Amino acid sequence: MSTHESVYIRDDVIRLGQLLKLAGLVDDGATAREVISEGRVSVDGEVDTRRGAQIRPGQVVALDGQEITVVQGEPEIDVPW
Repeated sequence: MSTHESVYIRDDVIRLGQLLKLAGLVDDGATAREVISEGRVSVDGEVDTRRGAQIRPGQVVALDGQEITVVQGEPEIDVPW
């Protein structure tokens, strides 16, 4: 089953390994390095094995059926009052 979520970043770019950690797809840098080097991560539909690849807003990153779209800025918070 695949899921799709948006992940918000403040800067213009984020490194692939950092994005996987920020999105909660991996627990730490060692795991990020492992899944990237195994070819399990794709960026815009293409496998990317560069942990330091620069990911920009609008790009879609996938790991094991979980997709995230990178969005620049802060998420909107729905306040009930």
